[in-house]
Amino acid sequence: MATETNSRNLQESSIERLARTGRKLIGTRKGQVSLLLLVPILLSSLFAPMIAPHDPTATNVADRFEEPSAEYVLGTDNFGRDLLSRVLYGGRASILLGVAATALGLLLGVPVGILSGYIGGRTDEVVMRLMDILLSIPSLLLALIVVVALGSGMVNAILAIGIVFMPRLARITRSSTLSVKNEEYITAAEARGESSLYIAFVELLPSVTPAIIVETSIRIGFGILIGTSLSFLGLGTQPPNPDWGYMVSQARTTLGESIWFMLWPSLTLGATILGFNLFGDALRDTLDPEVTGDDH
Repeated sequence: MATETNSRNLQESSIERLARTGRKLIGTRKGQVSLLLLVPILLSSLFAPMIAPHDPTATNVADRFEEPSAEYVLGTDNFGRDLLSRVLYGGRASILLGVAATALGLLLGVPVGILSGYIGGRTDEVVMRLMDILLSIPSLLLALIVVVALGSGMVNAILAIGIVFMPRLARITRSSTLSVKNEEYITAAEARGESSLYIAFVELLPSVTPAIIVETSIRIGFGILIGTSLSFLGLGTQPPNPDWGYMVSQARTTLGESIWFMLWPSLTLGATILGFNLFGDALRDTLDPEVTGDDH
């Protein structure tokens, strides 16, 4: 009975803490601006099939490079495709790529960082040197190397960006692990004879989660940027499927004929990345001093 009461109290405490964090986040200027940018973009992308006025892949050469009008709210592209529909559907592809790649980076990086930080010693030194080698390669270059090796396409782009994100997320997780690994509750778990895996993922993981959440929110925006860069180069989402990067790539060759083709995907992409970066900054400020910095 006492155990159930304690569990209920812990659950209520977690809910209260989450609600308090949410209120603090919304109360910050960065948090408000980030939500103002992200909420409309995320919702419109999510519900694109319901609100898009046209098929995003349907061509109509007679209507190519139309300016914004009642029929084509944002105009049309070089194939007469509705830009509003393509921006909405392109958001689904670009945001999905960023979120999926970040999730993969978490799956790869967090276990590496938390185990490396907890075990320490020679293992930690070797693992971190390997992470440093990956971090020394520019992110886009590393993603290009992986995509060229695996082949173009959205799935391979997700794999590439996930690999790019792994070392940074491992570093962040390790740094937070080092700051709490000598706490009394960890020592108590060791005294009980708990395994390293249990201590890492049951005892340590909840303590390092705030830092991981902050970094994740920033990584999503960065993942969208790298993903659209790969699509811009023809290595990400493949035509005729819409993607913000691919749309910008097409628009640059016809910029003299229509500014709208370049303008809308560029603005939406910029607003999305800015929104995620501001959200991450606001979250970091809200969780401070719980969030610790990296160790280099």
